Amino acid sequence: MSIKDALEKDSLFSPFQSLTVSLLSAPLLLVATHNLMQVFTAAVPPHHCQSNLTLAHSHLPKDSCTRYISLLSNATEPCKQGEWEYDLSEYTSTIITDWDLVCEREWMKELAQSIYMAGVLLGAMVYGSLADRFGRRTVLLCCALKVALMGTAAAFSPNFSLYLTFRFLTGMGLCGLIINDIGLTTEWIPKRYRPTVSMFQSTCLTLGHIILPGVAYAIRDWRWLQLALSLPYFIFFILICWVPESFRWLALTKHLQQALFNLNRAARINGKKEGSFVTIEMLMLEAQKNSSSVTSKSSPLDLFRTPAMRNVTIRLSLIWFSGSFCFFALAMDVQRFGLSIYLVQVVFGCAELPMRVLSTVMATYVGRRFSVSFFLILAGVLILCSLAVPPDIIPLQLSVTVLAKGFLGSSIVCAYLYTAELYPTVLRQTGMGFTNMMMRLGAVVAPLAMMTKLYVSFLPLVIFGVVPILCGVPILWLPETMNCPLLDTVEEVEERGRKAISQAKEKGSMHSTKL
Repeated sequence: MSIKDALEKDSLFSPFQSLTVSLLSAPLLLVATHNLMQVFTAAVPPHHCQSNLTLAHSHLPKDSCTRYISLLSNATEPCKQGEWEYDLSEYTSTIITDWDLVCEREWMKELAQSIYMAGVLLGAMVYGSLADRFGRRTVLLCCALKVALMGTAAAFSPNFSLYLTFRFLTGMGLCGLIINDIGLTTEWIPKRYRPTVSMFQSTCLTLGHIILPGVAYAIRDWRWLQLALSLPYFIFFILICWVPESFRWLALTKHLQQALFNLNRAARINGKKEGSFVTIEMLMLEAQKNSSSVTSKSSPLDLFRTPAMRNVTIRLSLIWFSGSFCFFALAMDVQRFGLSIYLVQVVFGCAELPMRVLSTVMATYVGRRFSVSFFLILAGVLILCSLAVPPDIIPLQLSVTVLAKGFLGSSIVCAYLYTAELYPTVLRQTGMGFTNMMMRLGAVVAPLAMMTKLYVSFLPLVIFGVVPILCGVPILWLPETMNCPLLDTVEEVEERGRKAISQAKEKGSMHSTKL
């Protein structure tokens, strides 16, 4: 038995796996709350400029960015920072009211979200490679602590510049936490349970969409809201300390004694005799076999050096970019329905839960490759169909949007699992980081596509409908990973690619012979 099959012997989900999945899934519950937090922390309440004149509200200037100098001439002047009055009946405090991000400073609100997303983008680039070099658990712990510290610091920011800095660092840590949390979970879970575990973790991510409006409704001060959603990561940091490092990564990087210790620890928790999984001799044999394949350093360039790795990376990048490109465009454009943003966020979150079950069933019984392609294409078709729905029929518009967003979310869920299974252990987190970077790039580009409605009102929906369809088709030429063991080296990925090509040629020759 090779180390790849070390956890495949159990017929039931073991106590060790249950504890590992539970502890690693807990931090995912609040990921979405940080991604979408600015919907509430940067809410713009009704406001007007203070005036030295005694005026009733009905006589205030129509332009809220100015105030009267004289009532006789109706002369006005621009309002200055510190001279604003806000209606605090709904929000006691937001970053808008604290730093007067209105009128000529209104662009700074969007800057705050862009800076956060830039941090997420950089985190995807950095923490994937670091995890392949220093270990999944080490980087995961650093990221959890970083989110806790920087999120808490953001709540106490004395000025807007420091707030941007802390939010940027929080975004970096959060992205590193996601990719290494999911990667570490995948490497400790037998292949037959991966779709179910992936569904469970994606459900935890989805629950963040429901938790956020509930907490934001109860806490109307942005600093306390920021604090309430950041402090739990100190607890998550302590919980993750219990989870052992991936035995696959330890074995491939020659940390054989630690790999054996972790496997024996899992055996003890499961009530089995130590050594029932793997022996040190087996680990040494596996390490010698892969000694020429494992390097001490990895970089995103390794994802493009060989043909099969290049093919996998390019096609996976299409999945992540197109899914995120459309998902975040639909998720952030909640005000167009004219309903309460609290209500729409809850509807979006609740509607995605059954989609997670559907994605798990399809990934388990139909396959990862077809599921990702199917969800992307179906979402694109629904977005194009929404063009035929009259804008005044809000329930139908909302229903089509919820379905499209749900299918896009399902494609991303399957993509997490599919990506972790396609990449080898030596480059798994580097690949997860790079594809996550493409995901964040899609989120950054989405607002630019929304701007095309200034020229043609329906053009954004056409773009968001066509892109996932075009990107969903090439996925069908990737290898299927259902019921396949995780690969450890680049050579194994290349060998899988050569076998796929030879099988395709054989099928082609058999078909031509029949004709």
